[in-house]
Amino acid sequence: MRARKYLVSGQVQGVGYRDFAARVARELGLRGWVRNLSDGRVEAYAAGPARRLEDFEGRLRKGPQAAEVRRVEVEDITDDAGTDVRIEGFDIR
Repeated sequence: MRARKYLVSGQVQGVGYRDFAARVARELGLRGWVRNLSDGRVEAYAAGPARRLEDFEGRLRKGPQAAEVRRVEVEDITDDAGTDVRIEGFDIR
């Protein structure tokens, strides 16, 4: 089990990006959440097998049709909080 945090910049709020990210994560069987940040970015946390996280990142970089993704920052989470077994499913916050 691996975990990563993603910060997505561009035109990513008000275009269905969180719904898109949650749908993709659920399709891939990942656990975690996605939320809007006050600075206009979207933040996502996802946990699962490394290959599925790579697939998730690739889809985040494209985004839904109405979005314009300019940048995706990725951070591997290595502490105990990063593999929080209490998280079930994938939520929009």
